This record gives sequence, C-alpha cells and structure tokens, in this order.
Amino acid sequence: MLPYPQIDPVAIALGPVKVHWYGLAYLAGLAFAWWLGVRRSQVPGAAVRREQVDDLIFFGALGVVLGGRIGYVLFYGGDKLAEDPSWLFRVWQGGMSFHGGMLGVMVAMYLFARRRNIAIGDLLDFVAPLVPVGLALGRLGNFIGQELWGRAADVPWAMVFPRDPLQLARHPSQLYQFALEGLLLFVVLYWYSSRPRPRWAVAGLFSAGYGCLRFVAEFFREPDQHIGFEALGWMTRGQELSLPLVALGIFLLFYAYRTPSPSPGSKEKSRNK
Repeated sequence: MLPYPQIDPVAIALGPVKVHWYGLAYLAGLAFAWWLGVRRSQVPGAAVRREQVDDLIFFGALGVVLGGRIGYVLFYGGDKLAEDPSWLFRVWQGGMSFHGGMLGVMVAMYLFARRRNIAIGDLLDFVAPLVPVGLALGRLGNFIGQELWGRAADVPWAMVFPRDPLQLARHPSQLYQFALEGLLLFVVLYWYSSRPRPRWAVAGLFSAGYGCLRFVAEFFREPDQHIGFEALGWMTRGQELSLPLVALGIFLLFYAYRTPSPSPGSKEKSRNK
C-alpha cells in the first residue's frame, strides 16, 4: 500500500479567502486550451481564426461552469434540489459534472458557431483536442481534494485517504481517470487531428473515446453513496451517462465517413476573409 501524499487542498490562503487546487486546475485547463487553440488556429484552413480564440475560450468556460453545475444538480442531486432549490446556486459547497459540462460546452459552441458563421461540425472538431488536458488537471484536483476516490482494493498502489471515514485501502481512481480520460485521450485526439479528417470525425472520436474510457474507469471508482449501483445491479450513474456518449461518438464517426463533406476549413476560408 502506498501512503497518501499529504497535500493541503488549499493552495493559497489570504485571510478568509481560500483558493483550492481544484479551482486552479480549472484555470490551468482553460489556459492550456487557450494556448493549444492559438496554435491550432494558425494551421492553414483552421475553422477558428487567432482573433476568435479568446472569445471561444470564454464561451467554453461559461459552458463548463454552468453546464457542469446544473448537470451535477440534475444528474446526482435531484432529491436535494427538490428539497432545497437554492442549493443549485451554492457552488461553494462543491459539485460539478463532466457530462453536464459537456452539454454546456456543446450549447456554448452552438451559440459561438452561429455568431461567427462557422460550421458547427468544424468547430467541435477544432475544440475536441483542447479538452482532455483540462479533464486530466481536474482529476488531479479531485485527488488532492480527496474526493471521488476508488473502491476498496488490495493492489500494491492502494491508498488510504485521510478523509475516508471507513479508512479503507482504495484504488486511487482519480489518477486512473487522469491517465485515461486525460492524457491518453489527449494523445489519441492530438495525433488523429494532426491530419485532415472528415467533418465530425474528431468530435465523434472524442465522444466515443471519453465514453469508453470513463465507463472503464468507473469499475474502479466508488459509486456515489446516495446513489450506489443502478442498472443491472452493477452499473454506476457515471457509466449510464457515458453510454449515450459512446453511441453518439460511433454515430458521428459513421456519419463523417459515410457522408461527403467539404475539406476542413474550405468554407471558413471564404467566410473568414
């Protein structure tokens, strides 16, 4: 068993003001997305011009925060919301959902695409590789904050999280998700998007890839205590929410390769003069 590294979840404390590592992870993820977005915008035929990247990240950040919070409340806290509707706005008490954040980003990207006259498929293909590193940093924030830990385990790298009331040796599932949904997915998407692909293909690979990797990681993650196992007696809420992403990704990949589409950026060259 490995000892859990004693890392203070609070990165900076200035009197009553406390900045947690989890919040800094969000900011670092957005900063990386901006940096990579700037680089991708300089590729000939890119769907997004350099001067549009700043607004793109702003729209994306709104989608992540609003969608992530609303998604968490609806997907994981419906009973609590019914008892106290004001809980939706008490974000300082924690609670963000990737699946809700993804829906929020999709809405934000749709609005951005309409305002900038960009084909939504091209925009989502542009954005998809910007996301996984932010996911990876978020899982590191979960690990430091001792939340969303794994199931009980006897593997040599199991850890006892100090905040765990049962004090069980557990899978450090946050690090599994950091490696799978974050780093691995980023490498695959970066490589795949480095060559021209049909419209919707990169977005489809992201959706299917994340859904599959999250489904696997959930086998090592402790289910939410107030929800437990649901479908078939062994599926978690996270796995249930991931299945539609897998189906959507497979559909988009099938559609991308079966439906003729213009070469990436061909329309944007004329639109973005």
